[in-house]
Amino acid sequence: MKYDAEQVMRRITALRDQGEEFCVATVVRTEHATSAKAGAKAVITRDGEIEGFLGGSCVQGAVKEAAAAVLAEGAPRLIRVKPNDQVLEQLDVDGVELHKSSCPSGGTVDLFVEPMQLAPHLVICGASPVAVALAGLGVSMGYRVTAAAMAEDLKRFNETDQLHTGFDFTSLAIDAGAYVVVATQGKRDREALTAALASDARYVAFVGSRRKSEILLAQVGGQGVMAADKAKLSAPAGLDINAIGPEEIALSILGEIVSIRRQNAKRPVGTKRTSANRPSSTLIIRRVE
Repeated sequence: MKYDAEQVMRRITALRDQGEEFCVATVVRTEHATSAKAGAKAVITRDGEIEGFLGGSCVQGAVKEAAAAVLAEGAPRLIRVKPNDQVLEQLDVDGVELHKSSCPSGGTVDLFVEPMQLAPHLVICGASPVAVALAGLGVSMGYRVTAAAMAEDLKRFNETDQLHTGFDFTSLAIDAGAYVVVATQGKRDREALTAALASDARYVAFVGSRRKSEILLAQVGGQGVMAADKAKLSAPAGLDINAIGPEEIALSILGEIVSIRRQNAKRPVGTKRTSANRPSSTLIIRRVE
């Protein structure tokens, strides 16, 4: 198969325009006889489809495996595909991750696999001063921000990527990689918290005192929110930085989100965040409304 760089670039552009997540693999070094040469690129979709030419089926299998891990972790990696009899450990002498190849050519291929992912999705419930400050900070940090509030309150936001009326999240793409912060602070608290906990978001935080969050959790239990959903709530929201005022509280919340993002990238795929594996630097603010 001939390597077509323009075709690969067209596919990259199409996937980005469609909002799809994918990986790009680049051949960075070859040794001995290999069909793909340094500089060749390929696109690997989330479904494992490869567009481009990196070598034979032995290389493609390793690339698919690495791409799946890279998308799950959100971090790039360098891999090396070598003949079966030369792979005795998981890592080579220089620390590069090894994959076996049964191709008779006996060549070695080094590939850099990098994720092309959407910015993390931050959903903010409410239009309180903390919510508005968090929306602005989230945008400046590169998050895809959705502000959800009652129609009359949405005019308070001016920097968000998306505005959403009310707390019915059926039409929002809130997946396991999203972060939801309930900062209603007295206006539709229970409604917003119920919707947030029922979503697939990995992180749900509540801006308010621990006592208030416990009362609300007891109330939403009668509205179909399961115990497992309640367990993912972080309340009060944010790291303990002795925050004062909406801007500093927003900073503490985004700091907690960043901490969780980085910690999740280090844990094995499929490991859920619990109180036992919360980052050691994460302390809970004791704020009282």
